[in-house]
Amino acid sequence: MMAQPRVAYFPDSFHEVNGVAHTSRYFEAFARRRDLPFLCVRAGDRAQAFREEGSVWTLELPRGILSFALEKDLRFDPVFMRHTPLIGETLGRFRPDLIHITGPSEIGILGAGLAHYLGLPLAASWHTNVHEYAARRANRLVSRFSARHSAAASQKIESLAMAAVASFYSRARVLFAPNPELCAQLAEATRRPCHRMTRGVDAEIFHPAMRNRTPGDRIPVLGYVGRLSVEKNIALLVNMQDDLERMGIDAFRFLVVGHGGDESWLRERLHRAEFTGVLRGEALAAAYANMDLFVFPSHTDTFGNVVLEALASGVPAIVTPHGGPRMIVRDGETGRIVPDGDFAPAIAEILADPGRHAAMRQAARAYALTASWDSVFESVYAAYASILPAAASHVPAIYPA
Repeated sequence: MMAQPRVAYFPDSFHEVNGVAHTSRYFEAFARRRDLPFLCVRAGDRAQAFREEGSVWTLELPRGILSFALEKDLRFDPVFMRHTPLIGETLGRFRPDLIHITGPSEIGILGAGLAHYLGLPLAASWHTNVHEYAARRANRLVSRFSARHSAAASQKIESLAMAAVASFYSRARVLFAPNPELCAQLAEATRRPCHRMTRGVDAEIFHPAMRNRTPGDRIPVLGYVGRLSVEKNIALLVNMQDDLERMGIDAFRFLVVGHGGDESWLRERLHRAEFTGVLRGEALAAAYANMDLFVFPSHTDTFGNVVLEALASGVPAIVTPHGGPRMIVRDGETGRIVPDGDFAPAIAEILADPGRHAAMRQAARAYALTASWDSVFESVYAAYASILPAAASHVPAIYPA
């Protein structure tokens, strides 16, 4: 039997609060549990740091003064390639069989370039619908046009962005994506095999037992966890509030966890909300468990880790018919899948029937218990085998003595 491949992993983000970072932290933890040879090359705000802990190596490199913000806690360093000599030296000592990148960040671009230079197989996983994000953000610029021209411009921007990203991903020999539709789209655009890479959840941390609301608190809590930005369609939260009030329903409140560039806009309009900022660990688990329904208005998420965490906490989720979250929720069983305008009626319908709500809570938890991180990464390693020779040979140092 062939030894486990030596994987050099270049994630777009690791410490930030987003799906890529979340998945990457669990991927490294999986390698530690299984004692797999794994090198994680990532960016950080602190000083340069290298650690060799058993089979897992980490190389964390700082972004410089020329880096600029893409989001509240995510930056891009256009001269990150200055770290190439140190990364090359580390790769030479680690001797990877393949390089795995997570997207077209400065780290992903560098990882792809090094794979080409070294003649190593490249794997790439798709975590963010960059093309859709570009279109959503461009809407603010093209909104001054007529509705017809604005829609056409937005579609053109999305098409161009998708073409550019697909060209980048076509450098890889194997691709991963979190849902089958996106996998099929990537395979067609890149002519590369694409494997489904779903997400798992830690059902011991995210658990209904974390609920700590006072017994007399019976006001329904509608929860949202995620980035507070336009591509998440957060304006729909305000619409939900207004629609419920128009329906004569005033016994509810929102619990909003996260931060982002549109937070101040949302605070001004969502007057029934408590904003907690970013939460982690037990505080985040308790926030989920204290919700009665999870409302996730995004159309652009490729999977929706937060939806799975809500389900694990025994909280039914209401999501849109677009993007990855609809493939997690079982309509009518663990939540609802509805168009934007039907969120408020769906909320009212579920909360009006305590028996149905209780059954949904139980079904949500039961479904989440089937989502294992170990099975996710086991399937990734199985796919690696398709791009490796029968007897993997390791590379020499880029900068030999």
